[in-house]
Amino acid sequence: MKITCNFDSGNIDVIKADSPADIQLAIRKDNNSDFYQWFHFRLNSSSPEPHTLRITNVKESAYPGGWQDYQAVASYDREHWFRVDTHYINDELVITHYPEAESVYFAYFAPYSYERHMDLLHQTQASGLAQLLELGETLDGRDMSLLVVGEPSATKKKIWITARQHPGESMAEWFVEGLLDRLLDEDDAVARRLLEEAVFYIVPNMNPDGSVRGHLRTNAAGVNLNREWQTPSMAQSPEVYLVRQKMLEIGVDMFLDIHGDENLPYNFVAGAEGVPSYDARMQQLEQSFKQALLAVTPEFQTEFGYELDAPGQANLTIASTWVAEQFKCLSYTVEMPFKDNANLPDAAYGWSDVRSMKFGADTLVAVLAVVKQLR
Repeated sequence: MKITCNFDSGNIDVIKADSPADIQLAIRKDNNSDFYQWFHFRLNSSSPEPHTLRITNVKESAYPGGWQDYQAVASYDREHWFRVDTHYINDELVITHYPEAESVYFAYFAPYSYERHMDLLHQTQASGLAQLLELGETLDGRDMSLLVVGEPSATKKKIWITARQHPGESMAEWFVEGLLDRLLDEDDAVARRLLEEAVFYIVPNMNPDGSVRGHLRTNAAGVNLNREWQTPSMAQSPEVYLVRQKMLEIGVDMFLDIHGDENLPYNFVAGAEGVPSYDARMQQLEQSFKQALLAVTPEFQTEFGYELDAPGQANLTIASTWVAEQFKCLSYTVEMPFKDNANLPDAAYGWSDVRSMKFGADTLVAVLAVVKQLR
């Protein structure tokens, strides 16, 4: 029996693996950080019996409440990920699985690999509808890549979408892939109309170093990028610094920052009601966007979400609030669950890579509903 995480986005430490009935594991912390929750590893075993894998250090993880009612995902081919029997017992995450093949992967959520990320960039470029711009490099020397979809002009709205500031939130890049698939479909009426009205500036992965390293929440330096937007630096947070500079150069009329939430089993948005310049126009744009998204997909809801910020009390180090205040525009953080959508549960797959992609595609309808009002 062998357990390894020596691959892209891998994360696990083996404490004990002498018997299939008692495999003890621990999740590694992000580099230079106390954050941890993401795991991704491979089990190779020829033993014809159920395997019990106990992740022993989850009580002190970043979001211990996220383990309640959570189920891990597994895959035999690294393409199709399904939920497996998982329980939070005695402060441990206990995964029980009867392997149907010698080798099986387990993960916190369906991984989005760096290879797939590069494929997404270059397949989008090859569509003929987009440019691929390199803004600079991360601390580990990876490219910070920006996709520009549509033909820029002074009259068109500038819509920015960033994903995966927190690298363990892989559903965010699946969301972007689904959105891009629809946006690049020349037979799709929503996409065609949007590209008449707007240009999309899309960063599919804001944190490629953390993604490859198997981090939950930080970059290579252990910095939480979504707390860097007021004062980023090339020394600690080049990912934010480079994207922010491009925003200041080009301008922003609408911004969506895509994330995943460990605790809440719902899709929801967090707005800019607490920024100093929040006004009736911003409020109306937010309401219009939410109502349109409610109408287009039952995956979205507005009953559950984060507590609203008091007027003037927003944290401006966060991307969506900094952008809202800087550009006086519609700006949302979009959150998806690691668990399942409790309003539309799926016992076999839970919230998944496929559902994230479809949610991304559906979100374009809500963007279309507000695009003429953005400026």
